[in-house]
Amino acid sequence: MTMYKPKSILITGAAGFIASHVANRLIRNYPDYKIVVLDKLDYCSSLKNLLPSRSSPNFKFVKGDIASADLVNFLLITEEIDTIMHFAAQTHVDNSFGNSFEFTKNNIYGTHVLLEACKVASGQIRRFIHVSTDEVYGETDEDAVVGNHEASQLLPTNPYSATKAGAEMLVMAYGRSYGLPVITTRGNNVYGPNQFPEKLIPKFILLAMKGQPLPIHGDGANVRSYLYCEDVAEAFEVILHHGEVGHVYNIGTKKERRVINVAQDICKLFSLDPDAVIKFVENRPFNDQRYFLDDQKLKNLGWSERTTWEEGLKKTMEWYTTNPDWWGDVTGALVPHPRMLMMPGIDNGSSGSSQQTVMTKSGSQSRMVVPSSKSVSAGGVSSPHKPPLKFLIYGRTGWIGGLLGKICEKQGILYEYGKGRLEERSQLIADIQNVKPTHVFNAAGVTGRPNVDWCESHKPETIRTNVVGTLNLADVCRENGLLLMNYATGCIFEYDAEHQEGSGIGFKEEDKPNFAGSFYSKTKGMVEELLNEFENVCTLRVRMPISSDLTNPRNFITKISRYNKVVNIPNSMTILDELLPISVEMAKRNCRGIWNFTNPGVVSHNEILEMFKLYIEPNFKWTNFTIEEQAKVIVAARSNNELDASKLKAEFPELLSIKESLIKYVFEPNKKVHSNGAA
Repeated sequence: MTMYKPKSILITGAAGFIASHVANRLIRNYPDYKIVVLDKLDYCSSLKNLLPSRSSPNFKFVKGDIASADLVNFLLITEEIDTIMHFAAQTHVDNSFGNSFEFTKNNIYGTHVLLEACKVASGQIRRFIHVSTDEVYGETDEDAVVGNHEASQLLPTNPYSATKAGAEMLVMAYGRSYGLPVITTRGNNVYGPNQFPEKLIPKFILLAMKGQPLPIHGDGANVRSYLYCEDVAEAFEVILHHGEVGHVYNIGTKKERRVINVAQDICKLFSLDPDAVIKFVENRPFNDQRYFLDDQKLKNLGWSERTTWEEGLKKTMEWYTTNPDWWGDVTGALVPHPRMLMMPGIDNGSSGSSQQTVMTKSGSQSRMVVPSSKSVSAGGVSSPHKPPLKFLIYGRTGWIGGLLGKICEKQGILYEYGKGRLEERSQLIADIQNVKPTHVFNAAGVTGRPNVDWCESHKPETIRTNVVGTLNLADVCRENGLLLMNYATGCIFEYDAEHQEGSGIGFKEEDKPNFAGSFYSKTKGMVEELLNEFENVCTLRVRMPISSDLTNPRNFITKISRYNKVVNIPNSMTILDELLPISVEMAKRNCRGIWNFTNPGVVSHNEILEMFKLYIEPNFKWTNFTIEEQAKVIVAARSNNELDASKLKAEFPELLSIKESLIKYVFEPNKKVHSNGAA
């Protein structure tokens, strides 16, 4: 059997579920293949899915939309692509009933852009593998003993499958009209680690972990076939190397299960009573009774499934129990009919996006490059292009709010500061109507003048902004389908028996606040708990913020360097120079839920002042005093704690530890300025 050997493969949608397993497998097994992966990082994709590949020299990630013709043309030429594996698509049927136009835009128009780029590349593409679905065949009769074969009629029954059938027609037409070497796959349901929990199996597993009911559409008698993700990745490996141009291949299994049986098997894994846990809910507008494929053609190429249902389900359950926070806050996906995740303004890219992120392996470190707000055409000529992002920022006069504006200017992101007061709902609505943002950032809040002691004697003002205003903004954003990036505080915890000073055990995102020693912290802990009810909020717990601007009186280093006496206690802290740009990237990635927004590890007051002395003022001296002595000169108690930053580190592996970040972003730059000044 002749084996096709690609040189440079473009995999679209590669940060999604199935494609990430395929990409990781090819990168691992074929180090001589260059693999370029393209993904716009929509709600159901994540760079974490590609973590096994990010240190590989044959891996490159590009953040972008397949609907951007300039980008696709540019990639095909500059990366010398000879093979395309096209996975990128909107796939969730429930969402297609609620927002079918998005499916047409992504699945049909996006595919058309790719095909046209291949035509323009004129003979460069040697394989175009188009990934479709078993749903294009429509329902299979319940008593049928022979599955749909590759030549069966396409009879889609829902908007999702209709767009996939439409995309197939385009692929077939370009194959016949222009001789494009196309191969199409149609697959059964896939399950396994990394899958976004709007799909049945991960949704049921996460609900079972929480002890919540498992909602089944209709009576649960619908029949589905399930393949484990690694078996499917192997199928694509076989099709890539041995599939024949112009052919269609079903990727299927004859082992079928009713939805009710899937739910019962998951209950069994968690020792739950199915009769008590399973809940029947309203059915979809149309719910195909059965999909059944004839998979003999693929088996003739040498593939067969290896993983039994019991083994695959157990592996999947173990992965989700080990990685419960992989997707952050997925409350909205766990409802019986999830649709709100397709709200406009919350996706991470749009047609014609000019903001692209490229991640490659360079030496021993990954690097991320964000080009300016100009798109590059296939001929390499830059052309003006309006940025797809627009931020509405609250907190113009604040430290973080001001820095955010500078970051937007540097990255070429459009932004405006909100004019309304947070407690005035009508003013917030007017801001959103006037600015028409894609994301909202809340850097406004009362922290006290000059410090949190002020809040003790100004409680109504503190409540009005920190609680009422923040909730107001979250609710207005929710009603307008907007993601709110909310800068909060980690000063709602203090060391305790389970999280002792020096133990290295930090408070996690799911831990409940245990510190209300100041009124400021009390309001912040209160509002964080309430914000958990809003699925559109990303809460970033900042602690003792530090920046390279040592003249800023709000800078933690500036503060303690001016005190007569300081306590010496290790704390988690936030280096703004490194982390604020990350918060912008989190908005682009549609991150939600609570995040400890600090550099990993802790640093003590004395360690910071030692660095200050070493890099800035060689003759600097200071005196320590105890927390008990400190309490006599302050009105409100201060929070001291360590926050566990492992969730943020997993999302951004390049994130530096607190001491490394202090040296790189604060002390080294100021050392140079200091030396030059002295000279």
